[in-house]
Amino acid sequence: MTRRDLARDSGVSERYLAQIESGKGNISVLVLERLAKSLSVPIDVLLAQGPEPSEELIHTVRFLQRLSLEDLKVAGQMLLHQFGGVDPAARHGRIALVGLRGAGKSTLGAALAKSLELPFLELDRLVEQESGLTLSLVFEFHGQSGFRQLERRCLEDVFHRYPCFVLATGGSLVSEPGTFERLLSTCFTVWLKASPEEHMQRVMAQGDMRPMSNNPHAMSDLKRILAEREALYSKADLRLDTSGHTVEESLEMLLQALRNTPVRESWTPTIVSN
Repeated sequence: MTRRDLARDSGVSERYLAQIESGKGNISVLVLERLAKSLSVPIDVLLAQGPEPSEELIHTVRFLQRLSLEDLKVAGQMLLHQFGGVDPAARHGRIALVGLRGAGKSTLGAALAKSLELPFLELDRLVEQESGLTLSLVFEFHGQSGFRQLERRCLEDVFHRYPCFVLATGGSLVSEPGTFERLLSTCFTVWLKASPEEHMQRVMAQGDMRPMSNNPHAMSDLKRILAEREALYSKADLRLDTSGHTVEESLEMLLQALRNTPVRESWTPTIVSN
């Protein structure tokens, strides 16, 4: 498309287009949107850094954007299976537990590791060891971004040092896209879930009264967090509801589910019913 054609279709003057192309034009989002529409490309393509994306990439992204959430999950697993570069057998030997605090990641994770004779690791504890600080002080001194950097560094160290393990992750790890995708591609992930009431009861049974302290909306806040993260947690290969079950019962359910799961990249998550 010539500059004259683009000016005609977008209603932006040729002179202004020349300034934009040279990097001197102070373009607004609305004008950028008009140019993208005239060029028949998504607006983010005009904002992309680096080389211009290929037509194949643009068409593929458009196709994926049309998929439903469930179909998109399956497509992601298929791409991971085909192009992820991770040995399925090796991935199956790295078990990562995700879920909110109180779901049983530490207790059940330790029991699972003992049963499978694998090392048990807690990512939050590794962050504390790496920093020499408690988690609360890590956030106080380094902020959220500092904690995320430490978390990712410790996770990569686990991958480097241990060929097989059971790993309990922090409840908010799923909110960091890069780290969570790395976990999903490298580990067999299990979402441990429980009812909001049991989450709260288990945390308080550990002697931690902070969730209820001076917060009359603690339960509603917990339900909101669970709802917000459900789509992220559901990316795990396996879902296990520990509500109303003892540690022994949950462990047996988990072991049975792991035995029944083939050593491959799961295209759809397995849900363990009560």
